[in-house]
Amino acid sequence: MTRTRLTAEERQEQLIVAAVTAFSQNGYAGTTTDQVARLAGVSQPYVIRLFRTKQELFLAGVQHAGDRIEATWREAADRSPTLESLGEAYGELLAQPELITMLLHGFAAAGDPAIGDPVRACFGRLYEVVRELTGATAAEARDFFAVGMLLTCLGAMRVLGPDAVPPQPWSADLLGTFEGLDKKL
Repeated sequence: MTRTRLTAEERQEQLIVAAVTAFSQNGYAGTTTDQVARLAGVSQPYVIRLFRTKQELFLAGVQHAGDRIEATWREAADRSPTLESLGEAYGELLAQPELITMLLHGFAAAGDPAIGDPVRACFGRLYEVVRELTGATAAEARDFFAVGMLLTCLGAMRVLGPDAVPPQPWSADLLGTFEGLDKKL
């Protein structure tokens, strides 16, 4: 069996995907470049050669998560440029807990100025994309993101999504306020 060598771009993407997995499990402070290297099947010096620092690798993971969300929203807007369509598409992303948890770790680490500026830029870009694609007002976009953040937190806590824990009365009550949510997750 012949092994195909990955291009530099493919190897970099493989490392970013491994970084999203590692950082989503352990956060910024609790993840090492060695853990990412092991997940990707490469050496730790190779990770440092491509990304120089853990911080740059973390920011690449945040950017990856933001890019995936934006691409998903753009595809949804091609079908129907409405907040409802983008919301349904985000519901599908909730089935990828590593992606949403990566963003949450980015928000949590944003107190570090070197991390905060790129994380805020990523979030700002997503906000602008929602307004651009749907024509939503600032208040409508605020409400869209408020509901999305609640769903993101619930997904990270495993209240919904894959591997959800058994519902408790409060969570069943809260989830019952979302029309059709149970059909998607």
